[in-house]
Amino acid sequence: MATGTLFVVATPLGNRLDLTPRAADLLRTAPVIAAEDTRTARRLLAELGVALGERRLISCFDANESGRASELAATLAQGGDVVLVSDAGTPLVSDPGFRVVAAAIAVGARVVPVPGASALLAALVGAGLPTDRFVFLGFPPRKSGARRRLFETLRALPFTLVFYESPMRTGATLEDLAAVLGGGRPACVARELTKEHEEFVRGPLADLAARYRDERPLGEVTLVVAGVDETATDEDSADDDLAARADALLAEGLSVRDVADQLAAATGRPRRAIYQLVVKRQTESKKHDAL
Repeated sequence: MATGTLFVVATPLGNRLDLTPRAADLLRTAPVIAAEDTRTARRLLAELGVALGERRLISCFDANESGRASELAATLAQGGDVVLVSDAGTPLVSDPGFRVVAAAIAVGARVVPVPGASALLAALVGAGLPTDRFVFLGFPPRKSGARRRLFETLRALPFTLVFYESPMRTGATLEDLAAVLGGGRPACVARELTKEHEEFVRGPLADLAARYRDERPLGEVTLVVAGVDETATDEDSADDDLAARADALLAEGLSVRDVADQLAAATGRPRRAIYQLVVKRQTESKKHDAL
């Protein structure tokens, strides 16, 4: 018996007109639809004027994906087709689905991606930052210490960085990005993509961190951050690195004197020059706080 096909179908982020005709046809005819949230899927089907009838709509989310993957693989192995959808955008991209795809491949089923909306790509092309090379990092860690450790590993990358983030943590994440990567690094906060209140807020990380320190953005958020500038001189790069380290130490509550002492001892650079740089960073930080 021939195996079935798993269709990995992208659904709209917000604007329903972004559903492709191909995706709509599959949703109208698929014998089995596996959805991250069946309520969201039912609303989409209703908007398409589709009645399930004898077709199956089953849930497939983080907590039950392992079991569903085995169940769906059995359906595929018996020749049945399956459509996989997430709440919005492209499945598997910081959404459930990887286990289902792996299980389908394991039983020899064909896996067919049906492209469409993606918050990752929408934010990337609208941010105004280089798109030729980029790294997608999903949701950063919830705790500041873990976030900063991750960002430290990204500091020297020349690629544009893309993150998803909760609106509740956007301000804190921008603060950590500015402290580790440098407040002058260009970035963009993209929110409510494809929806009525879609917005791209562009600027240096320090300015964005100051804006969202007390202002929680509404809706889903994607952060896009420029990679390190490969055209910068070694001296420029060293100054940027020093400024980022100074910002991080000031954020920990150290005094200007203590920060200057630590950085002078660590780098061997003149303490007076470092002291002046730290005073400048502290003054800039206070100006941002006053905005």
